[in-house]
Amino acid sequence: MADRFRKRAMLNLLLAGSMVATFAGHKAHAQITSQALREALRVAPRPGMMPHGAKLYPGSSLSGVPGFPLPSIHTQQAYDPQEAYTAKWTRADAMQIKAHSDTSVGAGQNSLPQQLVMPDVPADFPATNPDVWVWDTWTLIDKKATQFSYNGWEVIFCLTADKNAGYGFDDRHTHARIGYFYRRAGIPASRRPTNGGWIYGGHLIPEGAQEQVFAGTTYTITAEWSGSMRLLDPTSNKVSLFYTDMAFNRNAAGQDITPSQAVITQSLGQIHADFNHVWFTGFTKHTPLLRPDGVLYQNGAQNPYYNFRDPFTFEDPKHPGTNYMVFEGNTAGQRGVANCTAEDLGYRANDPHAETVDQVLATGAYYQKASIGLAIAEDSSLSKWKFLPPLISANCVNDQTERPQMYIKDGKYYIFTISHRTTYAAGVDGPDGVYGFVGNGIRSDFQPMNYGSGLMLGNPTDLNEAAGTDYDANPNQNPRAFQSYSHYVMPDGLVESFIDTVEGRRGGALSPTVKVRIRGDASMVDTRYGNNGLGGYGDIAANRADINIVGFIQDLLSQRTQFGPDVNMRMNAFLATPQ
Repeated sequence: MADRFRKRAMLNLLLAGSMVATFAGHKAHAQITSQALREALRVAPRPGMMPHGAKLYPGSSLSGVPGFPLPSIHTQQAYDPQEAYTAKWTRADAMQIKAHSDTSVGAGQNSLPQQLVMPDVPADFPATNPDVWVWDTWTLIDKKATQFSYNGWEVIFCLTADKNAGYGFDDRHTHARIGYFYRRAGIPASRRPTNGGWIYGGHLIPEGAQEQVFAGTTYTITAEWSGSMRLLDPTSNKVSLFYTDMAFNRNAAGQDITPSQAVITQSLGQIHADFNHVWFTGFTKHTPLLRPDGVLYQNGAQNPYYNFRDPFTFEDPKHPGTNYMVFEGNTAGQRGVANCTAEDLGYRANDPHAETVDQVLATGAYYQKASIGLAIAEDSSLSKWKFLPPLISANCVNDQTERPQMYIKDGKYYIFTISHRTTYAAGVDGPDGVYGFVGNGIRSDFQPMNYGSGLMLGNPTDLNEAAGTDYDANPNQNPRAFQSYSHYVMPDGLVESFIDTVEGRRGGALSPTVKVRIRGDASMVDTRYGNNGLGGYGDIAANRADINIVGFIQDLLSQRTQFGPDVNMRMNAFLATPQ
């Protein structure tokens, strides 16, 4: 009995100060056959508000706007995940963004509906870390995308690049390494440093380990691009990294000699923590999972500017035990071949504002061929995957649907993805931000959210002015049009991103977190969160805790040099005593 009490007292001592637990249809609008009646019922929207919309969620209306086509009809119907059905993000859908943009705002203002716009990031934002830029960010999740802390520490993973290596912020992509940050769990934002209090732990992957994937090929530099981190068992320390392994073959001027190589890759490791810090071991073996096949997903031979990256894995509650992966891709086919169809345009019959296929092709819009891909795991170790047809295509609409996620809420399946204003096809427009689509299953006739447009959360942007770029601003454009990017949607609708450019100041730091309220096919920024909708910088809180007592004690023993011999002796005695 005394031994049991001594064990309990020792356990409480070991965990004190470290174990801060963090437990803490809309149906498609029917087509009106009478064009005259339809036009008569359409009235101009107030700035930032949709006519006939619900009071709280105005984006749920699909009534359309005078002078613009109606959005495509999407049923949200679910299909078998392995069926050859691909939903369309159509030109008619994307045109709703411009349709609901206010043409009367002054130059440099925001013309988008306010409920879909991220609040202004201050120009005096703090750096997350003095030595590295950070951008794409993700968290430690399980198969349900639940967000975990580990033994009292919150952990995030970011693409990082050395600020002091001699290259500029815009050259960071070919030097990208996956780094990790940690901080004590359960501390409210008001008690953390302004920059979020994230402590940089260093690179996740040992130097050069990812190069094994490219053995036998020619390249000049490699990089580690975005993915996701899966906690394989919420009571252990085993994790699986899914990421995009990149190899570039370039000349001294930085021009491609041959197309880059992009391989979706897995690497296994272990997370560790003691009283003072978090660290990782493993990630020495890298298993190539998927390369673009040129059949379902465009490859480098078809287009040297192809997109293939950003794996996100999950288990579908409707298919227990089956694991899926969504990723960014392009529709297969040779670059420059005009292959858009009437289905890609998505106009309703007899819509007076519709374009013809020939009109669209004449603009060169067929160079934009974004898709959101799907794969299925063929083994329980998640080391073998098979391509399935794309979930969504955006042919003649956009060329990038980056970092897709599957988000399940209230029985609905949401796909969130990010895109740029500068990657839209001719004739359609939208801001840098996150876009959402909703259906009744993994594979659905996904309906674009908010007026049928797809826009869920954009930067403040004036669509009446030319875009400019983050590195070469249009002085007439809103100075925060590129304030944030790479949005990652977390449990409870929290959204994290990184700061790109605010009033000409370049970022490379974690943005303030915002919260989005989601209901059916509509959403809105929650202005009750933080300060009028703008939360703390990097306010990325876990909503579950992995408490691994055995692992914690083992990690303490492995770091025994920081403890006195008496503590080590007592811990060894505790471990040696039969439980």
